[in-house]
Amino acid sequence: MNLYRQPSSFRDPSGFLFWNNGVLYRQINNAYKDEYDFLISSGLYDHLLNSNLIIPHVDSDSLAHNPKTMYKIIQPEVIPFISYPYEWSFTQLKQAALCTLEIQKIAMNFNMTLKDSSAYNIQFKNCKPVLIDTLSFEKYHEGQPWSAYKQFCQHFLAPLALMSKKDIRLSQLLRIYIDGIPLDLADELLPTRALSSFSLISHIHFHAKSQKHYENKNAKVKEKKVSRRSMTGIIESLISGIKKLNWTPEGTEWANYYDDINYSHKGFEHKKQIVSTIIEKIKPKFLWDLGANMGEFSRIASDKKIETIAFDVDPSAVEKNFLECIKKNETKILPLLLDLTNPSPSIGWNNIERHSLIERGPVDTVMALALIHHLTISNNLPLNKVSEFFEKSCHHLIIEFIPKTDSQVKRLLLNREDIFPNYNQENFEKEFSNNFKIIESFNIQESERVIYHMEKLSIT
Repeated sequence: MNLYRQPSSFRDPSGFLFWNNGVLYRQINNAYKDEYDFLISSGLYDHLLNSNLIIPHVDSDSLAHNPKTMYKIIQPEVIPFISYPYEWSFTQLKQAALCTLEIQKIAMNFNMTLKDSSAYNIQFKNCKPVLIDTLSFEKYHEGQPWSAYKQFCQHFLAPLALMSKKDIRLSQLLRIYIDGIPLDLADELLPTRALSSFSLISHIHFHAKSQKHYENKNAKVKEKKVSRRSMTGIIESLISGIKKLNWTPEGTEWANYYDDINYSHKGFEHKKQIVSTIIEKIKPKFLWDLGANMGEFSRIASDKKIETIAFDVDPSAVEKNFLECIKKNETKILPLLLDLTNPSPSIGWNNIERHSLIERGPVDTVMALALIHHLTISNNLPLNKVSEFFEKSCHHLIIEFIPKTDSQVKRLLLNREDIFPNYNQENFEKEFSNNFKIIESFNIQESERVIYHMEKLSIT
């Protein structure tokens, strides 16, 4: 027996997640007994489940991780890949915010309320937001204010406002502030014209001023009674304000990448055929596409019903990719924002609350198409270091080598000295052979580019 408590699950006295022989369970503590029973008996859980707003769970007879505090053990559905708010596109964060508010509205109808509105409680299942924390609810009492209001504003409203009204890159502040962007900071960063919006001025500007007022006086915030009608008004105001926040993906480096690709039509179609053939041979259950852009090749995998994460560094590309997923109702692909040269780190308490990218792997297969030259030439990463990274990330690797004679590489070297004498196909194969076995390679028609299928030497 191997009981292992989930490192990120320790802040809530109501319960926690743990693993038992590779199966995920949630222990519900005695302290949460009444709330949990009401969640089930009131019909709220079933309503949310039928609305695809919460993950399902079943009761379990698994041994408890901490029997002294245990009331019940449940087995929740496992989300294939846990993503974080700083990896989401604008629309993903917006959808997650509206999902949270919809759940709060429904909960009120069942005389419950969200006590926790953390963005980390939302994940994407079939490319749609869903609540994963069954213990986020408490009974509603008339006059009780929404205890999760400040957290919602910090986790959702503030970053969305900054991304929409100031700069899309400010979503990365969520990597620094694990409990959401401080409202006074958001208030300072937002342009004055943005605060003309009633929603932003009331939920961010006045909220921040109120917090500062009580901090300066070193006094306890007076908790005013809030009627059910007023609570509903606050929720509706937040919904309206968030719906009005928009961002148009344009003007970034890779947003229109496929308009300027270095292939003939025949070569591009041949590349897709090669990738499809390799995927059919590997038959992975899970695939990461690193440098996916707008997901042209990710969809080769997702169309084969393979769970696919399409990572890219460009916010516009990720946004466009996600909007395409919505348009086509695609359920097997999840676009996410990732700078591969500075991937998501382990953060939070004791550096274990939120996992790094590497800790969330390895995955069956990684695709790295039209990527190697950006890593080695644009970012000065030696080939052996790139190979070591992929060795940690996957069992199978589908990777494209682009030679210096390629126009895209020439463009990278146009305004800089060529200090990359080891960047050639022979050395590429040599360095990657230290970590991978080259299964086969394919020359792309009407191109000097080569696609390789590699397998990690030591698959455990």
